[in-house]
Amino acid sequence: LLIVDDIQMGCGRTGAFFSFEEAGITPDIVTVSKSISGYGLPMALTLFKGELDVWEPGEHNGTFRGNNPAFVTATAALEAYWSDGDALEKQSLARGLQIDQALAQITAENRPHVKEYRGRGLVWGLEFHDKERAGKVARCAFDHGLLIETSGPEDEVVKLLPALTITPDELDEGLHILDRAVQETGH
Repeated sequence: LLIVDDIQMGCGRTGAFFSFEEAGITPDIVTVSKSISGYGLPMALTLFKGELDVWEPGEHNGTFRGNNPAFVTATAALEAYWSDGDALEKQSLARGLQIDQALAQITAENRPHVKEYRGRGLVWGLEFHDKERAGKVARCAFDHGLLIETSGPEDEVVKLLPALTITPDELDEGLHILDRAVQETGH
């Protein structure tokens, strides 16, 4: 079976509702969480092909099963953000271009310290040659009011996961803080 973990990357984070749509993948099972509740309430779903549905009533349970407020907010989010076709997808991709331009500039201004950047939609990474630099950048950004985290095998990547509803001005503010943190930790 092909199982896709779309917990952090799904729900429009990369553009399309599912992160794998662009690749033309048809998984047997998909896990979604994080943004699916639409309001930050704990919720997770496991989606699977009908022929795999062998559960008896009450046989399946889990940490986030039956969270009624999350079902309400998830329904509202799906209706608000996905009922108008591809507006959220276009918005995520437009914000992604905004991030791409900012990270291209940060990378160009900080060679050779920045190894590369990559991403799409509203998920990006800025990788550093010095494995400890990403942590320093995250701490400095936090001191200036921006919460970001690190990722990668050695936490060498600053990971950007802005809210799906972020405005262009809010995104610019965060990207300016990130740029400032990269500059301040470079000496």
